[in-house]
Amino acid sequence: MGLMQLSDSMLPQLEAELARQVARLEGVHTQAMHEMLTYHMGWSGADGPQASPGKRIRPLLLLLAYAAHREDWMLALPAAAAVEIVHNFSLVHDDIQDNSPTRRGKPALWAKYGTPMAINAGDALFTIAHLAILDVGKSFSANLVLRCAAILQQACLDLTRGQFMDLAYQRRGGLGVEDYWPMIEGKTAALLASGAQVGALLGSEDVASAGRFREFARLLGLAFQVQDDILGIWGDEARTGKSAASDLLEGKSSLPVLYALNREPRFAKRWLAAPVKPDEVPALADLLKQAGAYDYATQECARLTDEALAALKEANPRGDAGQALSELARQLLGRRQ
Repeated sequence: MGLMQLSDSMLPQLEAELARQVARLEGVHTQAMHEMLTYHMGWSGADGPQASPGKRIRPLLLLLAYAAHREDWMLALPAAAAVEIVHNFSLVHDDIQDNSPTRRGKPALWAKYGTPMAINAGDALFTIAHLAILDVGKSFSANLVLRCAAILQQACLDLTRGQFMDLAYQRRGGLGVEDYWPMIEGKTAALLASGAQVGALLGSEDVASAGRFREFARLLGLAFQVQDDILGIWGDEARTGKSAASDLLEGKSSLPVLYALNREPRFAKRWLAAPVKPDEVPALADLLKQAGAYDYATQECARLTDEALAALKEANPRGDAGQALSELARQLLGRRQ
């Protein structure tokens, strides 16, 4: 049984668990609030039910890490839901902070319902996530629940650290590649790493084994973000679904940008002067290539990919779930430009 078959088994059960957790706000006086959450989670909207639920990569990692130790992966569903709900909480707030009007092909929550309501909905998701992780106590010891809850809390703190750096770096001078890694450790790697760690910990009750799964997912997250940075400047939108102009237009402190700031004066001068206009994107992308930013980012992505796959081998996941984890990693890191 490969990744597709396991995903087909796990994801419907995950959606049901997510719906159960979000239903905490389904009541007479909060029905509209519940509808806001179902809209953001991708279960409702202009395109109909389940139009854009997202890939659910983080909870899938958790469930596969658990299933690599034990077969009764459904016991880990509340933990998987908690990780995915934290991710969605962060997206609600990120869209507000980045002034991004769309999410998954439809209006972002704040654009549809207003900023105050969206902030409150994001806070609700954050709280629901921490209630969800406690639900694993129905099947596991209190000590194990506390360990998992602490891992999730730390991931949330790391997310805020990463977001702080991302916001603080916008069009700031004096930045370099060394400033990039701690930012994406928080924004991208932290939740992936914590999900795999929680799944392995619940499945094995072995701290050392859980740490190895965490390191695999951390490196996977770093490689994935570097690849995303490359696609955000030079990718083929028809293949990736990601605009090749978006990162430069939004002023993102991506790896290629930070690499070039201290190596290409023409790029640095234009980047720090004012927001980039759409007609300037091709020339700036060429300047980045001339500075070696494309080659450097590509090499870093390859290095991290190799390290992630080596870390997965070290974790030694067993059975069909172990094979599925390898497939998932290669699938995530195999997107073409």
